[in-house]
Amino acid sequence: MNNTLISNSLIKGFSYQDYRSLIKELLIQGKSTGVTQTDDFLGYSKLNDKRMDRLDKTLKLSNETQIAIHNLKKNYTFLVIAEGWCGDAAQIVPILNKIAEASSKIDLKIVLRDKNEKLMDQFLTNGSKSIPKIIIVDSNNNVINSWGPRPSVATKMVQDYKEINGALDADFKKNLQIWYNKDKGKNTQDDLVKLLKAS
Repeated sequence: MNNTLISNSLIKGFSYQDYRSLIKELLIQGKSTGVTQTDDFLGYSKLNDKRMDRLDKTLKLSNETQIAIHNLKKNYTFLVIAEGWCGDAAQIVPILNKIAEASSKIDLKIVLRDKNEKLMDQFLTNGSKSIPKIIIVDSNNNVINSWGPRPSVATKMVQDYKEINGALDADFKKNLQIWYNKDKGKNTQDDLVKLLKAS
């Protein structure tokens, strides 16, 4: 992995607040983040902005997560590749922000996929540019691990559905969002705690 690519990406990265502000400013202009501008993407972005607003207000970190991040011995950065129109990112990035806010040892930086193709190409999922992708970086900008685009339970749901139906459809995507709402970020927190403990 090219250390310079990571370093440059971190410099360009948005804070969570700036990421949210960018999405809201674009929505006022009738736009979404990313290269592709369609009515669908705009609709997804509006919905996801509301999802993130709700999660920012209601999301709670589990006791296990709080203990794990309190016990961290090293500093890390979560370098996240996302876009405002991405439904999975809308469910996951607010959790990362809560974790970073709760720990002096974790920083959060967000970059947009379509403006960071070289970085995205280093972190493909089964050959696809699936997001969000969370790259865990140490204090020397070395990549320790990566995670995404979905928590482990959701990943299994996707795999099982694809095996039976060949592809994801609107019904599945709706059911996935229902699962996210019921899970309340627990599976994502559990996955990330395991990664941090292994680092």
